[in-house]
Amino acid sequence: MKFGIVLKLFLLTTTLCLLITGSIYIGQTIFFKQYYANRKVNDLKSSIKSFEKQYLKSEGNVQAIQQLEQDFYRAQNTWITTLDQNGNIKTANDYYAEIKIEGDKKNTNQILKIPLYHLIETEDMLKDPPTISKGESVDLFTIKKNNKMIPFYLYSLQTDTYWVNQLIWTNIDKEIQSDSKKFNLKQKMELTQKYKTNFQINRLKGIIQDVRIPNRNDVSSIIYSNSLLMDRINEFQSSLLFEEENKYTTFKTLDYEQNGIKYKLFIDPIKNQNGETNYIFSMASLQPVDEAVQMVKDYFVYIIAFVLLLTILASIYYSFKIARPLLRINDTTRKIAHLDFSERIEYHSKDEIGDLSQNINLLSNTLHSHISQLKQDIEKEKQLENTRKEFISGVSHELKTPLSIMKSCISILKDGVASHKKDYYFEAMEKEVDKMNLLIVDMLELAKYESGTYKMKMETFFIDIVINLICSQLSLEIEKKELTIHKDLVSIEVFANQHRIEQVITNYMTNAIRYTSNHEHIYISTTIDDELVKVCVENKGSHIPNEQLDKVWDRFYRGDTSRHRSEGSTGLGLAISKNILELHGAQYGVMNTSDGVLFYFYLNKK
Repeated sequence: MKFGIVLKLFLLTTTLCLLITGSIYIGQTIFFKQYYANRKVNDLKSSIKSFEKQYLKSEGNVQAIQQLEQDFYRAQNTWITTLDQNGNIKTANDYYAEIKIEGDKKNTNQILKIPLYHLIETEDMLKDPPTISKGESVDLFTIKKNNKMIPFYLYSLQTDTYWVNQLIWTNIDKEIQSDSKKFNLKQKMELTQKYKTNFQINRLKGIIQDVRIPNRNDVSSIIYSNSLLMDRINEFQSSLLFEEENKYTTFKTLDYEQNGIKYKLFIDPIKNQNGETNYIFSMASLQPVDEAVQMVKDYFVYIIAFVLLLTILASIYYSFKIARPLLRINDTTRKIAHLDFSERIEYHSKDEIGDLSQNINLLSNTLHSHISQLKQDIEKEKQLENTRKEFISGVSHELKTPLSIMKSCISILKDGVASHKKDYYFEAMEKEVDKMNLLIVDMLELAKYESGTYKMKMETFFIDIVINLICSQLSLEIEKKELTIHKDLVSIEVFANQHRIEQVITNYMTNAIRYTSNHEHIYISTTIDDELVKVCVENKGSHIPNEQLDKVWDRFYRGDTSRHRSEGSTGLGLAISKNILELHGAQYGVMNTSDGVLFYFYLNKK
């Protein structure tokens, strides 16, 4: 059975653990990735909104904005930058070229500052020497949008090198009304002056006056060198230039994927203090989400192994901490069912099994106590049944003799035989009636005491006075047998029912007188024993057999079976005394002395 319950617990634990593990695996495989991505997107949206508040507080301070961008990257590991209304990076003051424009008188000495991050890759600029330098003559093509010129083609006349914003050029090339495949890029640029397009394209000539290149260790340098981010900014700028309707009027979240890696683009349009629309542009990679999900899948092999180990350990725990106590409880309850209450469950843990063990122990003790009490009651009932039989037998015997005598006397008187002894027969019948009356009174009194409903009314009285009074009342019987009474009495008050105690002492004295030979001695004494007073009545004479000492309190017991009825005993005196003393809760007893028998009882002192 032990193997059975442990096996069931093992299977239950294994099934539960595998279900939980499987549920977690399915949840992480199917839902975790989407949950993680959504959580990251929502967190980034909140962070971008917080960035927006800090950006507006900066009031266009470039250093403050760059510091905000750096802090955002460190905290979120996500690129972020700010763009103007044409999609140019607002903080690009460390990566540009200053060109002195040559031309008509209106443009003489005009210095044009153009960003280079969409024209020249950062790695080319960080070469030694750089691909473009101060003093070079250049051609510059620009698009005019929102009263601002946006460069998209730069050509160096000295090195015959050009740099182009490919996305902008692709959109312009679509509008040129010629077979553009016949021309190279330089020729196409010249053609843009001949064809009408939706945008105003300007060609400017000038000389490079200054070139600014970001430090390789600057955070801005890292942004410029992130080609993926710069391409997305370039695409965003192209969409602003070539789409007639601006769709970026509210916060946008866009998806982008490259080389199997998913990204999220965040575009947050805001109004600066001049009322112009600026943009907060951010790009976050979702690759860590995919890596985390794949790592979880790989790690689940170890989780399953750990779950199996945990299940085995749990089964061992079940065996020692749950199954074993339950089996012990089962064995104990089986013994209790067969009325064997000797077994105790020694399990004292502070849990339900511990409580169950203690309750079973309590149940065992209670059942044992009640069954023992029931056995005692049954035994007592048997004794009472035997007593009833003896009582009926005794009563029958006691009543049979006087009834027989009375019947004989009546027959003699009825027949007129010995009429001269009429008075004698009437006197004999009167004596038998008195004896029957005394027997019935004693029987009724004994029944009253044994009913269990009789209540003693307690009072205080001097025990020595009561004993002296009883001795006076029994003086005729004492003198008749020429007995000597020895008294050793202490004058002390006791707390009891005086009338019933008088009855007990009278029975003790009458019994002593009856069983004491002529010219012998009777000793009556009272002694103090702590809070109790001991009353003793000892008569000199023959002993009571030890095996009959407990029977002297029974109904109709007579130590001398040869004694004649003429002595007037009903055989109920000591039985009545016993019940009176038990109603007082008093100790009592009888014992053989060296040359007689001693009856005693105890009463409470006042």
